[in-house]
Amino acid sequence: MSDAIVRIQSITKLYKGSVQPAIADLRLEIPAGSVFGLLGPNGAGKSTLIMMLCGLMMPDEGSIRVLGMDAMKEGGAIRKRIGVAPQELALFPTLTAYENLFYFGKMYGLKTDIIKKQIAVYLEVFGLSDKARKRVHTFSGGMKRQLNLIAALLHDPTLLILDEPTAGVDVQSRNILLDFLMTLKAKNTTIIYSSHFLEEAEKICTQMAILDEGKLITQGIPSNLIGDHGDCTTLESLFLKLTGKHIRD
Repeated sequence: MSDAIVRIQSITKLYKGSVQPAIADLRLEIPAGSVFGLLGPNGAGKSTLIMMLCGLMMPDEGSIRVLGMDAMKEGGAIRKRIGVAPQELALFPTLTAYENLFYFGKMYGLKTDIIKKQIAVYLEVFGLSDKARKRVHTFSGGMKRQLNLIAALLHDPTLLILDEPTAGVDVQSRNILLDFLMTLKAKNTTIIYSSHFLEEAEKICTQMAILDEGKLITQGIPSNLIGDHGDCTTLESLFLKLTGKHIRD
């Protein structure tokens, strides 16, 4: 793909003390402008891969290029141009919503007037303007997830990485988050979307890859992948067929 925003070439990662690699000879390209689903059961290697894409962990073998940069050598430059909303909330509970966002804006190196503008815009988008001066520990799970996403968006990243963005939220908050992601999709924002909610992934992703035990099981357009398996009618049924029905740790 000439327009790939991420190029992963034969990477392997083996944690110390482990027998089986977390990532095993993985090759993957993610097109610019796509909403790319990164799917797999627990232990598939998704979180390890996300860490490596951010330049926070090095593969033992192979190479990763993100936005044309070498993730092993230019991690700092990559992190300035990507936004990451991690599964574990990256928020300070005793600070207010505004203070949290202002801190992240400064961390990205934004000017004060830009930070204030971005905070106002995104709090309005998510219906949180009246909560700006409330301490985050008083927020619902859904409100914290929304704030977590806003923190990743303040610097207008070229690539947005979302790890379980709707985990543990109520129906209303999930709807707000998904509607916003659909607006980003319409703007051709490149998003890497990791989730266990396969119905969401089927709805929002333009392309996807399913990993299992650190290996690429399949990759492509969701509807095409489902269509290739005549006995599958949904992404969930395809996922279970390819990865099995036994429970993972």
